[in-house]
Amino acid sequence: MIDLTGHTPFGSGANRDCYRHPDNPDRCLKVLQPGAIQARAAEQTLLKKLLGRRRLSDNFQEQRAYDQSAIRRLSAAREDQLLWQHLPRFHGCTETSLGVANDCELILDSSGQPAPTLEHWLGKHGLDQPAREAAERLCQWLRTTGILTRNLLPQNLVMTDRTGQWELIIVDGLGAPTIPDRLAVMPWWRRRYMDRRIRRFWLRLEWEASGRTTDWKLAGKL
Repeated sequence: MIDLTGHTPFGSGANRDCYRHPDNPDRCLKVLQPGAIQARAAEQTLLKKLLGRRRLSDNFQEQRAYDQSAIRRLSAAREDQLLWQHLPRFHGCTETSLGVANDCELILDSSGQPAPTLEHWLGKHGLDQPAREAAERLCQWLRTTGILTRNLLPQNLVMTDRTGQWELIIVDGLGAPTIPDRLAVMPWWRRRYMDRRIRRFWLRLEWEASGRTTDWKLAGKL
């Protein structure tokens, strides 16, 4: 078991904290925050509560997302370079003093530090040429691989120049909800779902870069 006592997360989301692996500094340990599942369960309708709490875990959802058909297909074909171009490698689950963690590749910048989120980048630089070109390459990769994601949010993407060129990496929000995921076996549905995610992504980028001057619920309508 990995002891995270005294360690400070380098990043946190709504339900998880991210720690740098104490023994493998190029790996990230994603740990559920105390009470995260209970808080989400309390907001569920009675019918959804009958489905159980496990599905409310961001770690469980991420594990399922890495097992999606597009990733299995690319892995079986040994298309590793393409598969991990915009996605951290997943190393499974690891026991820690704070609970079971998802053990993933830690995306670093060229200086060896955790890469900044796209949200941070947009706040500092706006939707400049490096960010725009990186977003275009990410969208092309999604269409090429068929890998499904939820809505692409700037806080769930990081900008890294580790290869000498700025690239966007998906560090959260991988996978699709259960019903879209099952319908995605139909190529036309998969394309429709993906096109909608990509169009919404560009709307989000423009909204973020404009300083969030309008309500996102209005700006993000398709």
